[in-house]
Amino acid sequence: MSNQMPPAHPFDDDKLREECGIFGVIGVSDAANFVALGLHALQHRGQEAGGIVSHHPESGFNSVRRFGYVRDNFTRQSLMETLPGPLSIGHVRYSTAGSKGAAIRDVQPFFGEFSMGGAAIAHNGNITNADALRRELIERGSIFQSGSDTECIIHLMARSLQRNISERMEDALRRVEGAFSIVAMTRTKLIGVRDPLGVRPLVLGKVAEGWVLSSETCALDIIGAEYVREIKPGEMVIITEAEGVESHFPFRPASPRFCIFEHVYFSRPDSIIGDRSVYETRRQIGVELAKESPVEADLVCPVPDSGTPAAIGFSQQSGIPYAMGIIRNQYMGRTFIEPTEQIRNMGVRLKLNVNRALIRGKRVILVDDSVVRGTTSRKIKEMILDAGAAEVHFRIASPPTAWPCFYGVDTPERENLLAATMSEDEMRDHLNVNSLKFISLDGLYRAVGEAKGRNPACPQYCDACFSGQYPVEPSDMINKGFELKAAE
Repeated sequence: MSNQMPPAHPFDDDKLREECGIFGVIGVSDAANFVALGLHALQHRGQEAGGIVSHHPESGFNSVRRFGYVRDNFTRQSLMETLPGPLSIGHVRYSTAGSKGAAIRDVQPFFGEFSMGGAAIAHNGNITNADALRRELIERGSIFQSGSDTECIIHLMARSLQRNISERMEDALRRVEGAFSIVAMTRTKLIGVRDPLGVRPLVLGKVAEGWVLSSETCALDIIGAEYVREIKPGEMVIITEAEGVESHFPFRPASPRFCIFEHVYFSRPDSIIGDRSVYETRRQIGVELAKESPVEADLVCPVPDSGTPAAIGFSQQSGIPYAMGIIRNQYMGRTFIEPTEQIRNMGVRLKLNVNRALIRGKRVILVDDSVVRGTTSRKIKEMILDAGAAEVHFRIASPPTAWPCFYGVDTPERENLLAATMSEDEMRDHLNVNSLKFISLDGLYRAVGEAKGRNPACPQYCDACFSGQYPVEPSDMINKGFELKAAE
C-alpha cells in the first residue's frame, strides 16, 4: 500500500484540512531517521504523502517520496539505508494549492541542481501570487514538473543572479506573496525561513551536536531535542555543522500575523506556540466560552478529539460535569474496508459512537472546535438524540468560519461555508439544536493571551477565516473573481 493514496474518509470533509508539516536536521549521523520520526509526530499536519531528502558527502543527494503515512513508508531499514548522511529535510503533505490527487511529482521536498550545487526545499503555506509567477516563468522558458506553488521558488532561485544558494533563496522569496515557512538544504547547510508576517510556524531545536528545524515543538520531543526558540517572522537561519546558527532578516519588517487557527485546531495540544501551551490555550478557550455563553445542562461532552481541551475548560468554569459522551474509534484508519455506499450512509458512526448509558435523559453540551459545512455537526446531534438525550446544546471553540483561507489551509469555497450564508440563529435552526453559540473573536483573543481582546485596527493574528480581513491580498484569487470583504 505504500505507493497508493490512503482512501479518503467520506466523513472527514467537515473540518479544515491541516496544511503541511516540515522538519530538518543537521549534524547527526543518519539524519533521515531523525526526520522520519519528526514527520511521524507531524503527521496530523498532512496525511496525503511524505518525502525525505538527505545528503551524504560520498553519495550526494538522495530522495524518497511516497503516498500515505510516514509509519507505512519510512520505517523499513532497507529504505532508510538509501538516505544516508548527516543532513536531511522532510515534508508531510495535504495538498492546498496546485493539483489535487495522486501525483508523485507534487510530493515535496523538491530538488533543484544549480550551478553552485544542489538544493532541496520543503514549504508549509501558500503562495498567493503563484499563478502570476508561474505564467511569467513559463513565458521566460521555465518548464514546470508539478502543480505545486512551491516549485515557483525553485525556478525563481534558478533565475537569480546571486552568488550562492541562500542568497538566491532570499532573492526568490522577495518575489513571493502569501505565507511560507520553509526548510531547505544544500550540501552543507540547513536553512529555515519564515515569511515577514510569520503566518505559519517554524521552531529551532538542538539535538546532541546537531540542530533541528520543525513546524511544531511536539516533533522535537519525539527525537529528544531541546526546544531553543521560534524562528522569528521574516527571519532566515543558515545552519552549518561548523558555525552553528547564523541569523538574517532579508525582508522588510512587518507586524506579525501568526495564524490564530493553529491555537484552535491545527497544532497538536502538546506543542508550544509563542511560549504558550497549545493545550492550555484550548482549555482557556473553553473557559471564555463558558463565560460568554452559559447554559443550564447536566453534562459537558467534547466532540473528540479536537474539542476535548475546550470542553474541559468549559466544565471547569461552569461547574457542569465533564463526561466522555462520545467515544472515538481510534482504529478507523486507512486499513479499514473500502467504503461502500451503505457504509458511507453510516457517516460518522464509523468513527464516533455515543455512550448511551451516560447520555440518556441528560441535557448535553457538545463542545467542538469549529463548524465548517455543518454536515458532521448535524450527524452528531442526531446520534446524541437517538441515544435519548433530553437537550443538545452546541458550544464552538472558534468564531464562525465565514471566509476561506489562502495561506496554506484547504478550505471550502465561501458559498459552502455555513457561516457565510447563515446567521448564528439560522445555523442553530439548520442544525436543529436547542442552542448554538460560538466564542467571540474577542474571547478567542483573550484565550490566546491578549487581555484586551482583538485590536480591529491592527489585529495581532491572522484571523481572516473569521473576520474576512486578509493580511496579504490574495491576488491570484482576486483575479479569478473572489471578492474581498467590504470595508466597514
